[in-house]
Amino acid sequence: MTPYPLRFSPVLKQTIWGGRRLGEHLRKPIGSESNYAESWEVVDHGDDQSIVENGLLSGQTLRQVIQEHPSWLFGEKSDLKSFPLLLKYLDCNRVLSVQVHPSDEYALQMAKPDLGKTEAWYIVASEPESLIYAGLRVGVDQDMLQQAIVTGATENVLHSFHPAAGDIVFIPAGTVHALGAGLLVAEIQQSSDTTFRLFDWNRTDSSGNPRPLHLAQGIEVTDYSSGPVTALASDRGATGWQTIVSCDKFVLRLLENGEAAVGGEAKFHILTIPKGTATLRIEEEITSLSAGATVLLPAAMKRCAITAGENSTIMEMHLPA
Repeated sequence: MTPYPLRFSPVLKQTIWGGRRLGEHLRKPIGSESNYAESWEVVDHGDDQSIVENGLLSGQTLRQVIQEHPSWLFGEKSDLKSFPLLLKYLDCNRVLSVQVHPSDEYALQMAKPDLGKTEAWYIVASEPESLIYAGLRVGVDQDMLQQAIVTGATENVLHSFHPAAGDIVFIPAGTVHALGAGLLVAEIQQSSDTTFRLFDWNRTDSSGNPRPLHLAQGIEVTDYSSGPVTALASDRGATGWQTIVSCDKFVLRLLENGEAAVGGEAKFHILTIPKGTATLRIEEEITSLSAGATVLLPAAMKRCAITAGENSTIMEMHLPA
């Protein structure tokens, strides 16, 4: 089968902390609703499945593509049984709960086995008072964290900062974190839905009941040695790919100026446009991409060229070697 870029219908999630910016900023099909929190762009996790919306594979789930065309999609990693990464956009109209994710080793031993979750955020938009909570303050140990949670003072032991649009934040498994209100974020993560909620800001529902917490598991999987997490930044004037995060789960690169090559080395690539526009050139065929657009280049794809429009950002993600 001739390789071509896969486009997917987004899997949209509604919650009380969502808003309308997924539609207004990223052109997601949310209609007039005002509580859309997440748009899962590339996902193969249980019943949550990306559906191909173009070309010969139109209508197939990502899992079906993997089962029927593993070498075409994965190339050198054709033994993979599921898609290992998950790309999403999040609109945070209110501060999210304080969470921590386990490692692969811990998650695979749970009653319902899953992958752990290491993730990275690209800040698409941020309001002046928005906060990111990432990592524990220097010197905070297990007893101090547990005491802060029990007394409702978790914020006092968390490192926090005001992010700016364009910042990147890397959150390895075991890092306590929370996204604050007023943030629009692109997130690349392991394909996992395993989250341990440590603190929910003393909120209760209409009946006065708090949401369930997962204190024992969360306290156990927290990394107490890593300390505060600070934002990473690209060189806004640089041309070509900039590698921002390179870990054992994924590589995240940005292109903000000029043209760069992508594909042609027997591995898949995810491309998404959190800001501005881009053009993807495959031989003589040119595809225009606007803010919020995402494509998956299968491993069988020949070398392509992608160009960032003025004041634009292209995110590219792939598995490490």
